[in-house]
Amino acid sequence: MEDAEPDARIRCTVTIERLLPGGPAPQRRVIRDAGLALGRNELRELVLRVSGGRAPLTYALHGDVRLFTRFARAGKGGLWLGSAREQLLLANCPPERLRRFLRLLRLKLGGARAVPERARLLCSLPRAFATVSPVQPRDLPPAEGLGPRAPGSEPRRGARSCAAGGESQMRLSQEQSIVLSAVLSGKNVFFTGSAGTGKSYLLKKIVGSLPPKSTYATASTGVAACHIGGTTLHAFAGIGSGKAPLDQCIELAQRTGVRQHWLNCQHLIIDEISMVEGKFFDKLEAVARAVRKREDPFGGIQLIICGDFLQLPPVSKGNEETKFCFQAKSWRKCIHMNMELTEVRRQTDKSFISLLRAIRLGRCTDEVTRKLMETATNRVERDGILATRLCTHKDDVELTNERRLQQLPGEIHSYEAVDSDPMVVKAIDAQCPVGHCIQLKPGAQVILTKNLDVSRGLVNGARGVVVDFETEGKGLPRVRFLCGVAEIIRLERWVFKGPAGIYLSRQQLPLKLAWAISIHKSQGMSLDCVEISLSRVFESGQAYVALSRARSLEGLRVLDFDPNVVRANPYVLQFYNHLQKEQLLYQMH
Repeated sequence: MEDAEPDARIRCTVTIERLLPGGPAPQRRVIRDAGLALGRNELRELVLRVSGGRAPLTYALHGDVRLFTRFARAGKGGLWLGSAREQLLLANCPPERLRRFLRLLRLKLGGARAVPERARLLCSLPRAFATVSPVQPRDLPPAEGLGPRAPGSEPRRGARSCAAGGESQMRLSQEQSIVLSAVLSGKNVFFTGSAGTGKSYLLKKIVGSLPPKSTYATASTGVAACHIGGTTLHAFAGIGSGKAPLDQCIELAQRTGVRQHWLNCQHLIIDEISMVEGKFFDKLEAVARAVRKREDPFGGIQLIICGDFLQLPPVSKGNEETKFCFQAKSWRKCIHMNMELTEVRRQTDKSFISLLRAIRLGRCTDEVTRKLMETATNRVERDGILATRLCTHKDDVELTNERRLQQLPGEIHSYEAVDSDPMVVKAIDAQCPVGHCIQLKPGAQVILTKNLDVSRGLVNGARGVVVDFETEGKGLPRVRFLCGVAEIIRLERWVFKGPAGIYLSRQQLPLKLAWAISIHKSQGMSLDCVEISLSRVFESGQAYVALSRARSLEGLRVLDFDPNVVRANPYVLQFYNHLQKEQLLYQMH
C-alpha cells in the first residue's frame, strides 16, 4: 500500500499531548521514530494510525479536527483532535513529504463523516485498516482545489497562484527522478547540468525529502545558500579558510557548537560545487572522519553535491594554483553516482539552447560569433524598462547603480531591513540577496529577488521599473514589470542558517537596483532583458554564465564581442567527457 499512496504515510517524531479536565499540565508521550498512516476503518471512517510505540494508536478523524501547518517548511506540524482532547505534534519530518501528507489529510477531512454510535455498536465487521485512496476530483472544492483551511495554515500572498502555475506543478524529469531515487536510497550523488536544466528545483525537492534535523544544506556562496535555506559550506565546517594544517583544522572543528553539527549531520548538501576548492574538499573529508571517529569516506555522511564545473571556477588569489573538487584526492571514493541533467527548462528557443551549449564547451564557431555580434543592435528596452548590464567586477556594479539613481529626478525613498540580530548584519548581508538599506526613486530600474507569483511572471530575476509610491503607510513602491503586471511590492522575509547554525532572518523589499548586476550575483537568475560587455571576462566559464542568464536571444544585447573570451577549462571538459561515457553505460544497464 505504501507504494500505491506514498502521500498517505510519513515517518517522524510524534509528541502526543492529552489534556486532562482541570489538570495542571497535559500528559505527554514522545515516539521518536513514529509511522503515521492515513486510512479508513471497517466503517469507512477516516482514521489516523500512529505506530512505533508499544501498540498502534488509532484516531477517528471527524468533528473538531484542526491542522497546524505554519512550520511545515521546517518539517513540523500539528493536529488538534477535539473529540479525543489530544494534540499530536509532528517534528523532524521531510518537509516535502509532510506538506503532501497534510494536504491529503486536509482534502480528505473535507469529505469526512462521523458514523452514528448505534451503527458502530451494531457493526459486526472485523477490525480493518486500508490506506486512503489518492486525491480524487471529487475531493477538490470547485473554487480553489485546496479544501477547508485550518488556523495557522493560511497561505502567503501569491502562494495559491504559485501553486497553480509554478514550481509545484512542475514534474520531475526522468533524469531528476533517477537522482532523487538515488539520494533517498542513501547514495552519495553528484548531479550537474548546464544552466537552466532545473538543478536548483531538484535540489529544493531533495532538501524537502530528507529529515531536517540531520540534513545540512550548504553552498559555496552566501546567496546560493540562501536560495536553499542553508548556510555557507565554510560556516558549516567551522575550519575557517581551511588553509591551516590538518591538526589545527580538526581542533577548530572540535569546538562545542561546530562539533555537534558534524556529529548530527547525516546528509550534507553542497550547492555551487564548482567554486569549492579541491584542497578544501580533501581537508573537509579528513576533518569529517576525525571528528566523527569513523573511517568511512566523509565520516559516513551522505553527500548530495550539485553544480556545473563549466561555470564559475574556484576563486584564486594571486598566483596560487587552484584545483576543482573533482581533482580532489578523496572525490572518487566519496561519490557513488554522477548524473548530468540534459533537459533545458529556462530557454525554449532550440537555436539559442544549441548556441549556449557550444559556448559552455568553449566552442565559438563562426555561426555562434555571427549570432552574438548581431545582438549588439537588439532593442531589448520596453515600457521604460532598460536592459540590465551584467558586469564582471563588483565595483562597476555599485558605481553604475549609484550614479544612475542619483541622476533620476525626484525624492529618494529609503527602506531599512528588519534583521533578527542587528549585531550580525555583515553575516546576513553575505547570505541575503537584498541589502540592509534599499534606496529607490520613481523610474528606478529594479529586479525581483524572490518568486512571488510564478503564474503571473513575478519570479526571481523579473525586471521592472518603479512607477510610484503609496501615499500612506510605509510608502511601498509600485513596480511595473516587463511581464505586464503592475504591483505594490511588500516586505518579504528570508530565513537562513548563520554561523554556529543559528537561524537568522531579514525582512526587506525583494528588490535590487538593476541598471547593473555582477555575473557572480546573477547565478540562478533568469533575466528578461540583459546587456553584456564581455571585454573584461577573466575566467573560464564566465562568458557562458553571463550569456545563459538570458531567457532568449531577442532579450540579449552583447557589446564588443570577442570570440577569444569564450573558453572552457580542458580538465573540466575531460571530466565531463568521462562522466557522459559513465552515464551512457549506466543507462545501458
